[in-house]
Amino acid sequence: MSAERPTLPPVRLPAEAELARDALAAPLLVRAVRLARWAGPGTRVGAGGELVEAQLPAAAEHLGLPADEDGAALASEAWRLAVDTGLVDVTDPADDSDSPAGGGDGAEGTTSAEGTATQGESLALLTGGAPADVLSVWLDGLEAAFADATAPVFDDFADLVGEDGSVDFGALDWDPEAEAEFLEGVLGNLYLLTLSEGGPGDGPVPLPALAASMIVPDDMGEPSDDILEQVSEAMMRLDDQFRVLEPIGIVEYHPVDETLMSEEGEASADPVGDEDDVSRYGMVKLTPLGLYGIRSRMLEAGVDAPAIGDLAEKDAAALLDGVAYYPEAAAQAEIGLWIAGRGAGDAVATAADLLAAARGDDEGAPLRRLHCQQALALAGPAAEPALRAVLGDPELGGLARVWLAEHGAADVPPPPEAMVFWLAVDTLAAQLDADGEVAELQGLVEGLVSRDGDFFDQIWRVDHPATAEVLDAMGRLHGDKKTAKEARKAAFKARSRKSS
Repeated sequence: MSAERPTLPPVRLPAEAELARDALAAPLLVRAVRLARWAGPGTRVGAGGELVEAQLPAAAEHLGLPADEDGAALASEAWRLAVDTGLVDVTDPADDSDSPAGGGDGAEGTTSAEGTATQGESLALLTGGAPADVLSVWLDGLEAAFADATAPVFDDFADLVGEDGSVDFGALDWDPEAEAEFLEGVLGNLYLLTLSEGGPGDGPVPLPALAASMIVPDDMGEPSDDILEQVSEAMMRLDDQFRVLEPIGIVEYHPVDETLMSEEGEASADPVGDEDDVSRYGMVKLTPLGLYGIRSRMLEAGVDAPAIGDLAEKDAAALLDGVAYYPEAAAQAEIGLWIAGRGAGDAVATAADLLAAARGDDEGAPLRRLHCQQALALAGPAAEPALRAVLGDPELGGLARVWLAEHGAADVPPPPEAMVFWLAVDTLAAQLDADGEVAELQGLVEGLVSRDGDFFDQIWRVDHPATAEVLDAMGRLHGDKKTAKEARKAAFKARSRKSS
C-alpha cells in the first residue's frame, strides 16, 4: 500500500521531562503558581472569578511587580491563568452569599457580589505530578493565553458589555472565530517554516514575512499597495498577539520597534536594509515548548503532525511506510530510534522483518525498499544471514548484494543481468516518488545510461510496474537530446509490452 504524504514535516521534540521543566519556567505560569499559593479564604473574587480591584495591589506586591497599572494588569493576567488552569478554585458569589465577609490582605470586607478562592487540584500536579501532568496543565494555560491573544481590548468598549457580561460582537465589528482562525494559521505557518528544509531552523522569522504568508497570494508577483497595507495591519495585530503569547513560553519574541510607527499607528510592511533594520520590524521564534504546544493543538484538531519517535514501537511495515516522505535527516533519525529499540541481539530478525516489509509491487514499494536499504545500513554486520537469505529474491536480491558488498562480505554471487536492470528501475522509481533533487536525478540517470551501450534496448523489457514511468522521466531528465529520445522510445515499447 502506498504511503500517504504527511501534511507537515516531522518535529523532533525534547523529552517530556525537559519540556515540563520549560513549562514550569514559563513566566506567566510561574506568576500564576505564586498567586495560587498566595490565595486563601480571605482572597476576594468577582462574579467572573477575577480578583476584585482592591486585591490587585496586594497580588502585584506578592509577585514583586510595580505598584502601578502595569503591575496590576500583570497580576490580573496571572490570576486569570491560575483560575483557567485549575491552580485556583473560585467560589461563585451566588453560592457564597451566606458566608461571612472576608478581609484577607487588609480588605475591609466583601459584598454579596464577591466570592472566595482556594488552591485547586492542578497546583499539586505541578509539584508532585509526572511530566505529562505538568504539560497537561501548561496546555490549559496555552489555551487560555491563546484566548487572551485573540480577544478584543474591552477598555474602549465598555458600553458594548451587557449587565450579564455578554458582549455585542456585532457592534464591536469583531469576529472571534475569524480572529482565532487567523492566529491558528499564523502559528501553523510558523511551525511549518521552522521545520521545513531550508527554513530558519533555530533562527527567528521576520514578522513581515510571517504576516505576508497569511495575506499575499502564492501566485502574486509584486504585491499591490492594498496588499501591503493588509500585511502592515496584520503585523500590528501579530505584534500585540505575540506579546501576549510570549509569557506562556511558546515563542521568543523581539517586538516591533515603536519608533517605526507612522502617524496612522502602523509600521511599514516593506523593511529594507541590513539585519538590524529587519529586526526592528519584529522577529519571532518558536521554542521547543512552542513546537510541542502547537503540535498538540494540531493533533487535537485532527491535523497529521508527526513527531520523530512516533514509529519507534511500530512494526517494520509501519516504519517503512511512515518515513516514506520524511526529509532524509528525519527519516534517518526515526529509523535509528526504531533499530535501537529492537536491540543489537536481534539483528538478523530485525533485518528479516525489514526485508519482508520492503516486498511488493504497489506504487509505494520502491520507496519502501529505498528506506529499507537505509535501515539495513544501521543494522550492523550481524544482519548478514538475513541478507544472504534473499539473494535469489527478484525484488530484494539486488539491494542484498549492495549491502553485502558494502560490508565486505565474501563469496557474494554476481547478480543476473535482469536483476541489475530491475534494481536500476526500482531505484529511480523510488527517487522520483521521493521528489529527489533534479540535478541529483540527472546525474543518476546519466550515470546509468553511460555504463551500458545497450541500456535502453534492455531496460524496456524489465518486468517492473514502474518501467514506463521511469523511462519517461529519463527522457525528461537526460541532458543529451538523442539519448532522451531513445528513452521516450523505450517507454513506448514498455507500455506496448505491458498492454500486449
